Amino acid sequence: MKIEFTLNGEPCSVEAPAHINLLHLLRDYVGLTGTKEGCGVGECGACSVLLDGKLVNSCLVLAPQAGGRDVVTIEGVRGADGGPNDLQKNFIDHGAVQCGYCIPGMVLAGEALLAKKLNPSRADIREAIAGNLCRCTGYQQIVDAIEATAAARRDTRQPQSIEDAKVHEEVL
Repeated sequence: MKIEFTLNGEPCSVEAPAHINLLHLLRDYVGLTGTKEGCGVGECGACSVLLDGKLVNSCLVLAPQAGGRDVVTIEGVRGADGGPNDLQKNFIDHGAVQCGYCIPGMVLAGEALLAKKLNPSRADIREAIAGNLCRCTGYQQIVDAIEATAAARRDTRQPQSIEDAKVHEEVL
């Protein structure tokens, strides 16, 4: 069947069996291997992607469910220069990258949180990444990296409207 969706900001059309999951559509049919398969049952978060801005385990989403929707993978998270964005740089700077297997899902969990909350608490950050398992870091460095990114984004964010200015004021 033909599945058409937006992938990392670009239109994407893929012929694939209706019974496969989004994870395998991305890896095996599109060729994006940043999304990892860990457990295959939605417990580890290694396969996390953003689906219409919401963090989901792509191993639990049937590929046809992506039809007409917006999918962002780790390959779609990048800075203006095409390299790592600020969150990814903070993961590196804070020693949050160890074996790297969980990092795509952790980065996307962080981006999903930061898109909703300008000023997340450490508890908010821990809750946001709770569905992503890491065997190497003990999570402290990951929380630190997301917290540092939130602070930097708050400091550089310019209000775009009156409503945005009110939200910006409340955060500060």
